[in-house]
Amino acid sequence: MKILSIETSCDDTAITIFEAKGGMQNAVFRVLANNSNSQIKIHVPFGGVYPMLAKREHKKNLPIILEASLKQAKLEKTKKPVNAICVTYGPGLEMCLWEGILFAQDLAKKWGVPLIPVNHMEGHILSVFGKEKGTFKIQKLKTPILSLLVSGGHTQLVLVKDKKMSARGGSALGGDYEIIGETLDDAVGEAFDKVARMLDLPYPGGPEISRLAETVQKSRFTLPRPMIYSNNFNFSFSGLKTSVLYLTKKLGKINKQIKAEIALEFQKAAIECLVYKTRKAIEKYKIKTLIVAGGVAANKHLKNEMKKITNKKIKLLFPAKELVGDNSIMIGIAGYLNYIKNKKKVSKLGSIKATGNLRL
Repeated sequence: MKILSIETSCDDTAITIFEAKGGMQNAVFRVLANNSNSQIKIHVPFGGVYPMLAKREHKKNLPIILEASLKQAKLEKTKKPVNAICVTYGPGLEMCLWEGILFAQDLAKKWGVPLIPVNHMEGHILSVFGKEKGTFKIQKLKTPILSLLVSGGHTQLVLVKDKKMSARGGSALGGDYEIIGETLDDAVGEAFDKVARMLDLPYPGGPEISRLAETVQKSRFTLPRPMIYSNNFNFSFSGLKTSVLYLTKKLGKINKQIKAEIALEFQKAAIECLVYKTRKAIEKYKIKTLIVAGGVAANKHLKNEMKKITNKKIKLLFPAKELVGDNSIMIGIAGYLNYIKNKKKVSKLGSIKATGNLRL
């Protein structure tokens, strides 16, 4: 069957058209078209995503990207080009989510096809199977499976509970996930961006912090590791961020060398917290597969440290570089798996609501 997927949870407008077949544990996907529009340059002057502006850009770009995708897939002259439509309904910025949902509803009504709601975070978990082009398939994974989801909006440790799962989805239609730990304040990606602003680095700040940290070998500064030894799997990054603020105020005017050393120590502290809690969860739940996904999964230091705590008995999966951030490929994967899991529960037209704080 052919699937069209739409992602508008934040500042990326994305549409993918797949050809998908197979069941929960052997699904195969062939990308027929994949197009997106990034709004980063538009939001740079604001130092972050400006919701009303993002909403406006989604509304403008969705028809353009759809036309390009149908043409790329050679389906522009087909009355019913796909068999189902998947759309992100949360979590995210609600006004942005609504643009994608309303657009998807209009298409589903026009083409007479089912509309499948997808949890954005479930998409990130399943993004490790995707490719930007060509054909890919769902891998069979050893259970128990643990996912570390790290982005600008979320920091979560998620246990995949279904023993029969290879890559089973379902949060939108009754899932098998348990959040065993999460941030109590700022997400780690949010903390990266805020610290970058303190150091007068351009938006988005995460990659800039990492780039700057790579220019020095050691730091003269020591920052706290909040909650690292707490008897749970939760995180806190607000205190770490505040420590950087106090440090920069104390130092006053700082040169590039000092900025780099602060960036290095901040990155080390944040990643150490993520790695320590993940390792403890691996030990407690006897994890066989570890998935690390979300925008911060692109961080080289995080990748290197995660490799150290896994071994030959634990399979470590990261998304492909082009699928680390928000994308419609991961939404299509999650949507298709939900669809074949339980077709009867696919949402009726008009019943999907944007849910900014949606949980797995």
